[in-house]
Amino acid sequence: MSSQLPPVFVISGSTGASGELLVRTVLAQFHRTTPVLVVPHVRTLADLECVVGQAASAGGAIIHTLVDTRLRHQLTELARAQQVPAIDLMGPLLDHLTVVLGERPAEKPGLYRQQREKYFERIAAIEFSVAHDDGQRIDELPQAEIVLVGVSRTGKTPLSMYLSVLGWKVANVPLFAELPPPPVLLDIDFHRVVGLTIEPGQLIAYRKWRQSRLGVGGATPYTDPSHIYEEVEEVQRFCRKQGFAIVDVTDKPIESSADEVITLVTQRLKT
Repeated sequence: MSSQLPPVFVISGSTGASGELLVRTVLAQFHRTTPVLVVPHVRTLADLECVVGQAASAGGAIIHTLVDTRLRHQLTELARAQQVPAIDLMGPLLDHLTVVLGERPAEKPGLYRQQREKYFERIAAIEFSVAHDDGQRIDELPQAEIVLVGVSRTGKTPLSMYLSVLGWKVANVPLFAELPPPPVLLDIDFHRVVGLTIEPGQLIAYRKWRQSRLGVGGATPYTDPSHIYEEVEEVQRFCRKQGFAIVDVTDKPIESSADEVITLVTQRLKT
C-alpha cells in the first residue's frame, strides 16, 4: 500500500494463482508497475465487502476469477456502488461455455488444481530439491522426504533431481572426512537418509574430469587416491554408525539408483 500507484486486487475462490499470473503478464508490457495483492479463498459476501472496501480506500482496481455466479454478481454490485473498477476474467467464458456445452458449470473453486494435483506436487518437489541442493537451507532438512549424503562427485545432485521429478522432496548434503556433519543431519529421522558410495577408482576418474573442466591442474587432495579411499571409507563408517541406508552407485544408471533409494526408504519407513 506504500506505493503511490493504486494496487490491483486479485480476488479468487481458490489460490488466485491464475489471476495473478495474468495480471503480471499484462504488467510486463509496461515500464512501470503497480502492487498486485492476491486475496484467495473468497467464499462469502463479508469477504467481498472487506476487499471492495480496501480497494475503494486505496483507489485500486479488482480482477477476479470467481466461478460462483452468486458471488460474481454480488461483487459487481459492490464494486459499482463504491466506484471500484472490477474486471471479471471468468464470467464471460463460463457463460459462453454454458451455452456451447449445454450444461451448467460446477461452480466449485479449485477444481482445476484438484484435477492436476499430482502435477503440482511434482513441481513442488522439484522446487524443493533445487532449493535444498548441496547442503543449502540445511535448517529445513527435516522437511525432506529423502536426504542423500555422500562425498563430492557421487551423483547426489542428479539423483536428487531425478527423484524430485518422480514427486519426492529430496535434499542432499555433502560430507567431508575432515569436517563434522551438520548437527541437524543427526537429529532427523534416519530412515529417510541414504548414503551414496562409489568405487574409489571411478570417483578418482570423475574428480579428475571435473578438475580438468574447471581448468585446475596438478595433484590436489581432491584427486589424491589415498585421500579419496579414506573419504569413501570414512563416509561408509559414518553412515553405518548412524543407521543410514547405503546405496552403491558404481556403474549404475540413475534410474537403477533411484529405484534402490525409493525401495530402501519406503521399506525402512514401514518398519
